[in-house]
Amino acid sequence: MQPISRRDAIIALSATAAGASFPLHLVAQPAQMQSWPLATPQRTGIHDVAPAPDGGVWFSAQRSGHLGWFDPKAGRTELIALGKGSSPHGVIQGPDKAAWITDSGLNAIVRVGWPDRAVRAFSLPQNARNANLNTAAFDGEGDLWFTGQNGVVGKVALKTGEVTVKDSPRGRGPYGICTTPSGDVWWCSLAGSYIARIDRRTGESTIVEPPTKNQGARRVWSDSKGRIWVSEWLSGNLSMHNPSANTWNAWKVPGETPRPYAVYVDERDKVWVSDWGTNAMFRFDAGSETFERFGFAREAANVRQILGRAGEVWLPESGTEHISVIRTA
Repeated sequence: MQPISRRDAIIALSATAAGASFPLHLVAQPAQMQSWPLATPQRTGIHDVAPAPDGGVWFSAQRSGHLGWFDPKAGRTELIALGKGSSPHGVIQGPDKAAWITDSGLNAIVRVGWPDRAVRAFSLPQNARNANLNTAAFDGEGDLWFTGQNGVVGKVALKTGEVTVKDSPRGRGPYGICTTPSGDVWWCSLAGSYIARIDRRTGESTIVEPPTKNQGARRVWSDSKGRIWVSEWLSGNLSMHNPSANTWNAWKVPGETPRPYAVYVDERDKVWVSDWGTNAMFRFDAGSETFERFGFAREAANVRQILGRAGEVWLPESGTEHISVIRTA
């Protein structure tokens, strides 16, 4: 168990939002971060994380082909094999309290029951072979939607187990995906540099173009108002689309060469961004337009996903085989 504490100087910055300049500050805060090495027999390739219903934390072990479960109280890790050839990418908790995984190696959505650990795979249809599955989200009716970087967006109907897929509007690129409080589903295209809203009745997607071209929209997340936050990998921006007003805002993540990978909005509508450029986490307050920096003790932490529960933000360090939490309560 390795606690981290860091305090940074206040730095005045500028950011562009909806085409205008606004004052922006990097606020000094001591980071309440705690980290653990996974300490597994083999390197797991930890990729994404999701809080489990028992107080533990799941993670996708992309390299070893497992669903991992980490117990922060005991500091121990358990690995559940997903099948020969497995290469899991995303993991989330379903309405049934099970772990739901996008597995690019199996070309399937995999459910791991909890706490029974029963593994069931929902294979993609033949017309979606080698989808390169990425991430998933449950809609307001309890169905699971997922993205595949090779150009597909699909659904698992939980009542029937049927898996259907649609080609994405512009081919390769579907990456992050999220659900709004009203149950709508949005996704983003890393290769296409846009975000899109799914018609849940037809499965078709409608593109919404960000104002910044070729920005590399990597992950998306909704806040409590249904606004869509986007981590722009290539532009270095944290951006926000308000569907009800059809407006955009954008703020440059602090640093010389920011590379914002993941984005997550917590229960207080604070926006979290993992930045590979400065090896840090940032918390953004939209009201004051301020960033707070939380640095890592290890080089190249490479956080690829952020998820949490009330008072906790969980982080998978894919570059160091550690798992970390920032406590916000």
